[in-house]
Amino acid sequence: MSNVDDNTMKQPTGPTAPPVADVENQTNPATTSTGFGVPAIVRRWKREDLIKRGSLALRGLALLFSLLAFIIMASNKHGDWKNFDRYEEFRYVLAIAILSTLYTAVQALRHVHELSTGKHLIQQRTSAMVDFFGDQIMAYLLISAASSAVPMTNRMREGADNIFTDALAAAISMAFLAFLSLGLSAMISGYKLSTQSYI
Repeated sequence: MSNVDDNTMKQPTGPTAPPVADVENQTNPATTSTGFGVPAIVRRWKREDLIKRGSLALRGLALLFSLLAFIIMASNKHGDWKNFDRYEEFRYVLAIAILSTLYTAVQALRHVHELSTGKHLIQQRTSAMVDFFGDQIMAYLLISAASSAVPMTNRMREGADNIFTDALAAAISMAFLAFLSLGLSAMISGYKLSTQSYI
C-alpha cells in the first residue's frame, strides 16, 4: 500500500504557466474592493438619496397620523359627558396632536424644498440637529399623550362602548402611529447626524 502512495508522490510536476494578465481590464481588484473611486461615490449618493426620501416619507406619515388624531379628537363632541374637552387627558392629546401636525408639516415642507431645489434653508449640520432633537421631542410627547389617555378611555369603555369612546380610541391610535413614524424618523436623523463630516 505504501508503494502506491510513494509512486504518486514521486511523479514530477511540470512547469506551471504564469497567470494570464487581462489586457482589457487594467484595474487592480484590490483597489476596487476597498471602497474608493467612482463606484463608492455612486453608492454613497444612492444611499443618501434613499435616506432623504425615506425621511420625507416617514415625516409625511407622521403628518397624516397627527392630523387625523387632531381632527378626530377635535370633532369628538357628543353632548353632556361625551365632550372631549371635559377631560384633561384628551385635551392633552389634542394639544400634542396640533403641535405634532405643525412640526411635521414644517419639516416635510422643508424636506420637499431641499429635494426639489437642492438648496438648504439652514446649514446641514444645524438641520441634522434640529431634525434629530425635534423628532425625539415630538415622538416622546406623542407617546406621553397617547399613554395618558388610554386608562381613561378604557374606564369609559367598561361603562359604555359608544361612538364617543370609539372616536377616542381612534384618535389615540393615530397619535401612537404618529409616534412610531417620528420614532423611525428620529433613528434616520440620528444616523445622518452621526455620519456627517465636521470639516
